[in-house]
Amino acid sequence: MNTKQVVLTSFAIAVGGVAYAAATGHLPMRKAAPAVSAADERPSAPAVSVVKSVMSDFTETVLVNGSVVARDEILVGAEVEGLRVIEILADEGDRVTKGQVLARLTTDTLAAQAAQNDASLAKSLAGIAQARNNIMQAEAKREEAQNSLNRGKPLRGSGYLSESVLDQRDSAAKTADAQLASAKDGLRLAEADKSLVEAQRRELDWKRSRTDINAPVDGLISRRIARVGTFGTGAADPMFRIVAKGETELDAEVVETRLAKIKAGQTVKVDVNGAVEVIGKVRLVSSEIDKATRLGKVRIFIGDRPDVRVGAFARGMIETGRSRGVSVPVSAVLFNGETAAVQAVRDGKIATQPVKTGLIADGRVEIREGLAAGEMVVSKSGTFVRDGDAVRPIPEAAKTSEVK
Repeated sequence: MNTKQVVLTSFAIAVGGVAYAAATGHLPMRKAAPAVSAADERPSAPAVSVVKSVMSDFTETVLVNGSVVARDEILVGAEVEGLRVIEILADEGDRVTKGQVLARLTTDTLAAQAAQNDASLAKSLAGIAQARNNIMQAEAKREEAQNSLNRGKPLRGSGYLSESVLDQRDSAAKTADAQLASAKDGLRLAEADKSLVEAQRRELDWKRSRTDINAPVDGLISRRIARVGTFGTGAADPMFRIVAKGETELDAEVVETRLAKIKAGQTVKVDVNGAVEVIGKVRLVSSEIDKATRLGKVRIFIGDRPDVRVGAFARGMIETGRSRGVSVPVSAVLFNGETAAVQAVRDGKIATQPVKTGLIADGRVEIREGLAAGEMVVSKSGTFVRDGDAVRPIPEAAKTSEVK
């Protein structure tokens, strides 16, 4: 059988099979596709993570950094210049009381000056005595000259005394008057010299009383510059630096945007160099902002703490406010300048709700107006959905449980 015959035979068999199937009613049928409803043709609503607003307690804080400084630092130096230090009686770290001797200066130079002053005083006293004697002599001469002049005037009128002799007696009286005035001036000069010597003596006595360097207040010596053999001078560095009453404080800086929240008297947790934690209070808030750094100064009183050292680095956590109210995560709030909003989920749709915010702490925001406790909001607002969009809310594990 050739190829042509084979093909014709196969075709005939196929046609016969089809005819048989048609005659018996067993035609092969293609399986029908399942029906598709209109609801199934619509796209499904997107799923979004939501959180429930809950009641929470808020404690708002401001972080500040700075160094520990003396509340009041007293500089102690020598009031008498040019005297050598001969003894040191206190050192750094010592607690001292008011009036306690810290160092002593030599008194040899002052003793020599006092001896010279004694001699000057004796000389001035002798000068006063001499001036008084001169006054007595001048008064006697004046009286004698005046009497001689008075006796000569009647004799001149009777012709028993010449005109020239009377003129001599008159001149002698005037000379006696001048000598008496000069003697009185000498007394005043000697008394002035005595007053000067006495003033010098008082100065010497004051200097001798200042050869002991005393503590002006109770406190802690933070630094000693004085050394035995050096000379005391008011122009150089002070001999001692004293922390008055041992009281210290934190000299901190804070950004200007948070400075307005800080008030005097607020409680502060101060961590000193990661080793000591103390409780302080805001004592002073600077009224000036640094133009270059945009930072303001805050002084936080710590008090007398032996474990807190001047110069140590410290950071403070200032409590600036407390409240209780409805809260949501910070990520759930849309901030736009001075306004804020959340994306609430109501009846399966997004509802953008303007809100009034309050304190912010621990990653949560206080909602004072616009949202009630228990409402569901999008956990990350403004990312994928808009107002009015249909969504499938999926609750997110709450980070803060409701506080009753």
